Parts: sequence; C-alpha cells; structure tokens
Amino acid sequence: MLLNGVRSATVSRQNSEERSMGVSLRESVEQIADPRNLDASVEEVFQMMLGTECRRGDSLLGRGPESVTAVVGFGGMLSGACVFWCPATAARTMAAQMTGMEFAEVDETVKDAIGEICNMLAGSWKGRIPELAAHCGLSVPAVITGRDYNLHVQAPEFQLHHSYSSGEAVFEVTIMCDGLE
Repeated sequence: MLLNGVRSATVSRQNSEERSMGVSLRESVEQIADPRNLDASVEEVFQMMLGTECRRGDSLLGRGPESVTAVVGFGGMLSGACVFWCPATAARTMAAQMTGMEFAEVDETVKDAIGEICNMLAGSWKGRIPELAAHCGLSVPAVITGRDYNLHVQAPEFQLHHSYSSGEAVFEVTIMCDGLE
C-alpha cells in the first residue's frame, strides 16, 4: 500500500512539474523537421545494427513485386509515425546481416528484424530532440508484408521522406507528424 501512495505522489508531482515547465515542441519544429537528424539516425542504426555504411539516395524507389513495411507510432507531445519500407529482397539481406543467417523468404525472423530496425530508427531520431526524448513514447512495431498494398495516413503536419542504400539493399524511411503540442 505504501508503494502505491509513493507512486501516486510521484506521478502527481511529475505531472504538475511538466505543466509548470510549459514544454512545447512548436518552438523546436525546425529541429524536428531537420532532415539531417533523420540521416544521422539512419547512419547510426545501420552502422550499429548491421555493421554497414548507409547513404541517402537522390530519388524515391519504385515499388517491387513484394515488400516489407514496418511502422512505429509516436505518442505524447508528438503524434505520428516512423515508417520503414523496403523490397523483400532487401529485408532478407538486412535480416541476414543482423542474424548471420540466410533467408529464402520473408519469415517471422525477417519481419522481427525489420520491425527492430524501424524501432531503433524511431528511437534514435526522437532522441536527437531533447523535448521528444523526454515527452514522446514509441509504440511496438507493426510489420506489413505482401504485394500491392498502400499505407494510408491522413495529411500530416510535416513529413520527412528519404531513400537510402546500404550495399545492395535499398529502403525508404518516412517520419510523419500529425500533431505537435
């Protein structure tokens, strides 16, 4: 019982302090929308998780016959999502680099690997903005696979969308924001 009372008092004090600080992301929107933060996050995650160099491409990719998309939602002071898209062949290559195993198809391990890449990208990107790091949570990754599917998102307040390559693997990363506090 005592712990519940301590926890309640702590949560109440934290909520009160947050309201009195007047934290607002509106003042940091240039930093949030800065494409260099996304580029740095992609480079960091691919170097750390896959041991490969990564660079931004000049044009968007054409959609192939089969692809893998992972989505991690943002909640809190910023609502939106980080979306990671790649062809199935690139997903299998990336999963092989992460696990040291070869994959003939997009199985659960490949889906988990792509979901984890998206999760790490979202966390790295939000960690570059102090207000987001402290006041924005991440959802569990959702992974979509198949052919001829569309991911529909209502008109975002802002969006960063870039193509990248890492060796032979190509992919796209999108950060969408549909609301800022």
